[in-house]
Amino acid sequence: MLTAFARAFRTPDLRKKLLFTIFMIVVFRIGQNLPTPNVNVSVLKSTADAAKKSNQLYGLVDLFSGGALLKLSVFALGIMPYITASII
Repeated sequence: MLTAFARAFRTPDLRKKLLFTIFMIVVFRIGQNLPTPNVNVSVLKSTADAAKKSNQLYGLVDLFSGGALLKLSVFALGIMPYITASII
């Protein structure tokens, strides 16, 4: 398996695509840890804890977002704010 990975890095086109993919994963992981500006994280955490106790759907959605929904990170918002801002 490591030889196949090493061979992929020897091919210029595959190397370029692999490095781009690794870079995008790193950018996403950094953006997932950045909280949205002007959000009180302690109030959000207490609200999320209360919602988790009463509603298991919220916990499931937070699980699939990798915890980004609980942090209200920049990338948890998705692309909708950007689309709305461009329309306005």
